[in-house]
Amino acid sequence: MIDTALSLPLDPLSDVLRLTHARSVMSRAVIGGDPWAVRMPPGVIKYSALAKGRCWLRLDGQRRATRLEEGDVFLVSGTTGFLIGSTLDATPADPRVVFEAAGPTVQIGRGRDCILVGGVVALAPSTEPLIQYALPQLAHVRAASPHGPSLRWIVDQLLHEGRSSLPGARVASAQLAQLMFVQILRAHLDRPDHLPTGWLRAMSDARIGRALQQIHQAPGRDWRVDALAKVAGMSRTTFAVRFHALAGQAPLAYLTGWRMRLARERLQTEDVSIGELATSLGYASETAFSTAFKRVTGGPPREFRTQARQASAAARPHE
Repeated sequence: MIDTALSLPLDPLSDVLRLTHARSVMSRAVIGGDPWAVRMPPGVIKYSALAKGRCWLRLDGQRRATRLEEGDVFLVSGTTGFLIGSTLDATPADPRVVFEAAGPTVQIGRGRDCILVGGVVALAPSTEPLIQYALPQLAHVRAASPHGPSLRWIVDQLLHEGRSSLPGARVASAQLAQLMFVQILRAHLDRPDHLPTGWLRAMSDARIGRALQQIHQAPGRDWRVDALAKVAGMSRTTFAVRFHALAGQAPLAYLTGWRMRLARERLQTEDVSIGELATSLGYASETAFSTAFKRVTGGPPREFRTQARQASAAARPHE
């Protein structure tokens, strides 16, 4: 099989999704009969598309509710719970009705006034905040937006796979759900004012995004602020100020943080030596890398590797 991804340039969004092992799980259709409602707890990223009908969504702690129309798609970051239903005055169903359902569809109330298709996003626990806190609490993509047609196609395909008995339907549904998650993120990159300060908002800026792309393509390069500013086509001072305003940290602090995330992943999954890892990430010596790693993570790389592998072995089911 040819891996076509190898021919594509590395971009920060793909890089972060790869590092966090972000994947969509539990793709499911929720069918609501008026009146219906369900309260979803915080904790994980949840997303859905409204394939039929209309409903309301209100984040916990907020008075204002959002009206969802047919074809709309939404994502809740998981930092808060929410209530969704045909009316927010209805007695909400237990969320376990959705999460613990055995089949691909869940019925709440009577009738088929509303059909929601979606699921949750699973992330590696150690990197979960990297995505969760880069997202708005609620990302709402309307059917009339430029991204509406592509999202609608994904929803139609998910419904088709859910109704079919074709071989590979479960795998196809998982891939489609993953694509819907990526499309929602893309839609909000077009609306940077709706994003909180962080790497995702920085990536949405044309000039700062170019610098981020270079960092992700070559994290081991000896980057300096003036070199990154040149990539962005900005003066050194203007670049540094704008980068910090969008990303919430200085350019070289972002570079160091990203290098350390890469280092943690490789220490857990590869047998690379500390010296080789240091060189690949742009450090002049093993000592310099170990000092930076300890400053960011709180401990030396060898200790991290030992503890991470012990934890992985303990979590692995006994054969």
